[in-house]
Amino acid sequence: MIDAKLLALLACPACQGDVGLQGEKIVCRQCGRKYPILDGIPVLLVDSAEK
Repeated sequence: MIDAKLLALLACPACQGDVGLQGEKIVCRQCGRKYPILDGIPVLLVDSAEK
């Protein structure tokens, strides 16, 4: 699980939008990209995101 303080500091690398937690993924509230969390580490790479 991602700490709420860390989540508040993160932004979408594609559009710099705010992100939130949805299940086991970090989801951008603007563009809707979903970034995986692997072994508790968010992988915020545009190439690894689901659209």
